[in-house]
Amino acid sequence: MCGIVGYVGHRDAADVVVEGLRRLEYRGYDSAGIALVHDGHVVARKRAGKLANLDKALADDPLPPAGTGIGHTRWATHGPPTDRNAHPHLGAGGRVAVVHNGIIENFARLRADLERDGHELRSDTDTEVAAHLLEAAVEAGSDLTEAMQQVCRRLEGAFTLVAIDGADPDRVVAARRNSPLVVGVGEGESFLASDVAAFIEHTRDAIELGQDQVVTISRDGVEVTDVDGRPAEAGSYRPYHVDWDLSAAEKGGFDWFMRKEIHEQPAAITASMLGRHDAQGALQLDELRISEEELREVDKIILVGCGTANYASMVAKYAIEHWTRIPCEVELAHEFRYRDPILTRATLVVAISQSGETADTLMAIRHARQQRAKVLAICNTNGSTIPRESDAVIYTHAGPEIGVASTKGFMTQLVACYLLGLYLAQVRGTKYGDEIAQIVGELEQMPAYVQRLLDASEQVHRLAEELSTARSVLFLGRHTGFPIALEGALKLKELAYIHAEGFAAGELKHGPIALVEDRLPVFCVVPPPGRDQLHDKMVSGIQEVRARGARTIVLAEDGDEEVAPYADDLIRLPRVPTLLQPMVAVVPLQLFACELATRMGHDVDQPRNLAKSVTVE
Repeated sequence: MCGIVGYVGHRDAADVVVEGLRRLEYRGYDSAGIALVHDGHVVARKRAGKLANLDKALADDPLPPAGTGIGHTRWATHGPPTDRNAHPHLGAGGRVAVVHNGIIENFARLRADLERDGHELRSDTDTEVAAHLLEAAVEAGSDLTEAMQQVCRRLEGAFTLVAIDGADPDRVVAARRNSPLVVGVGEGESFLASDVAAFIEHTRDAIELGQDQVVTISRDGVEVTDVDGRPAEAGSYRPYHVDWDLSAAEKGGFDWFMRKEIHEQPAAITASMLGRHDAQGALQLDELRISEEELREVDKIILVGCGTANYASMVAKYAIEHWTRIPCEVELAHEFRYRDPILTRATLVVAISQSGETADTLMAIRHARQQRAKVLAICNTNGSTIPRESDAVIYTHAGPEIGVASTKGFMTQLVACYLLGLYLAQVRGTKYGDEIAQIVGELEQMPAYVQRLLDASEQVHRLAEELSTARSVLFLGRHTGFPIALEGALKLKELAYIHAEGFAAGELKHGPIALVEDRLPVFCVVPPPGRDQLHDKMVSGIQEVRARGARTIVLAEDGDEEVAPYADDLIRLPRVPTLLQPMVAVVPLQLFACELATRMGHDVDQPRNLAKSVTVE
């Protein structure tokens, strides 16, 4: 997830673009760059690392004055974060410059075609392919808008592209497909950005583009077409007025980064699924780097992680064992190597870490590799240490997560775990192709289901208001609901600093029920009916705590009326398979923790005593 800015107008473009990038640096800080149109040419500067490195380069070698420019702050996907992989990327002759967010899935084939035609590509990125294609089109006689339309028809994947042409100084052209892009409309000037935060200082009048649309901005206004060149239909893009000011810009209008990241989860799930399967639903995990033959020899899987990643591992155990019949163990990374685990060449160790730098998890995988086990990392940070030291990696593509308490990071870890389990089932033949395709189809419905819960968040906010003086909260679950109960409790511990515990509901009678007292809030995650009598047993557990005075807050799927009489508060979840229910059940618990901490006056993004990435054991 990268940050993009484009500008045409009467101001100094370099100032506008760099300041916009500063407000978008939360979207990526692997590198940054800028390109301007000056005197019939493109002039560019770019540097690896944070925006401060680009600032220094511009101070040492200032850009010429210009009224048209584009900029980019990168979260690396294709190619490591180096100067040459930084954006903008130029065409073969340096006439066209492009910045890009997203993934061009067919870039390898397009790159091969370009190289056969004599093009020399200098970076490891998919973006440079688009730059060469655009420049070839304008050199053949198309204007930049027509070139963008032509190129987009050839591209596969999810992307935002923004381009300038040195021979056409009065326009910036962009295209959007399943990736954020917003237009800002000012007086004699126009803006493009990944987020309105980039230009809120200059205008609050914005346009939200639709899918597969191409936009051309100039000093005189904005034109929107589809990729076939037809004028965009009325209603396919949405003008709106931004009602928040610059002080909230970095958070995109949200009070906390965490709340913003909770609301980004539908897009994060989509990004995590992108390019993972073909039209028939067969999975293709290109980053895996472990052969199918080696995967067929795996006789045990050990999942290691800390905190939230550990709970994702627990969900994964249910799914992977069910789909593949491979025994799975779940280990806390900081305990793993100290108990002398039994590892062989046929053991697959799956290390889950949002940052890829978690010290405990890193030590665990080093121990596993010393024992000659295979290691697969599930990670959100391209090029970080854990993926580099693993045999294989599945990147979650959640984008930067700034809030310390993980939300979209956890959600996309679940997606990656499901994809791994299904891929193993495909390779080992424990699931038929149509069964895998059906589950993949169900996963692709999750963004809509999560969005539905986000749109109905007012009920959870009311609960947080009513429970703002609570000093203890319990969470109960069975099957995949048990790790979600643990995750719900962790979020309250992290943010609200109150006693919160998650339990397997069957453990109630073995001790924890002694904690239940009058009006104690108890969240209960109810599995869908019809699976191994789990539903009925969970309902019995709810009755037991309610009989002892607890306030029962029940999360149950649409249509489950059996549980309603025992719920003081009933939160309806979309109907999904039991193994996928964690993806919807966790959302109300995230919202509750964020809102409760807010009402208690805590700093939600930077809770006390915590850090985003734990880099010491």
